[in-house]
Amino acid sequence: MKTFKKELKALKKQLSEPKRPVGRAGIEGANKQNPSSSVEEETFSFADVMQGVTPMSQDKVEPDKQVELFKKSQQVKGKHLKHSRQLAASFNFSDMYQAALPQEGPMRFCQEGESTHILKQLRRGDYSPEMTLDLHGLTREMAKAELAALIHTARKELIDCVCVMHGFGQGVLKAALPHYLVQHPHVRAFHQAPLEYGGQAALLVLIDIPLQNNKR
Repeated sequence: MKTFKKELKALKKQLSEPKRPVGRAGIEGANKQNPSSSVEEETFSFADVMQGVTPMSQDKVEPDKQVELFKKSQQVKGKHLKHSRQLAASFNFSDMYQAALPQEGPMRFCQEGESTHILKQLRRGDYSPEMTLDLHGLTREMAKAELAALIHTARKELIDCVCVMHGFGQGVLKAALPHYLVQHPHVRAFHQAPLEYGGQAALLVLIDIPLQNNKR
């Protein structure tokens, strides 16, 4: 009974004493009293903490290679076209030259030595133009420069059929264009375009491309 009373007094005394804050010194003291807990904290690795966590997938988006190649090809084509205009400037179309062209029916022309069958093919739309030149709003001088550049670029890109749109307007370019085309040595033939490519407002032109890659 006496022993129980002593323990009760000791407990009351312990509860009545103010609690001391546990600071760094207290923690270090506790670690000194219990060195095993310190060892456990030191050996506790990051891998143990992340155990069971699923890693996130890579969220970097790689650029589309096809898009990049397309942009580069467009830039190269733009440079080539500019360079083609400069090279083609050496070919001068004459406003004085008047070719013997048909006065009736659709406008057409076939170079000497070419089969007239290609005129029927152009009329039927058997050839599909891969490049189109619109001459609307251009002066004669501008139109001649653009036309020479078109033919030069088509040969360089191995394109054998192009469409040249002269429009209606006052009919100045419509009347002059066939005479320009006849003068160029790389024009095999031309014919009034089918309706789907402009009809009476355009011409389909067949270009003589390099023989080693000729599409004939």
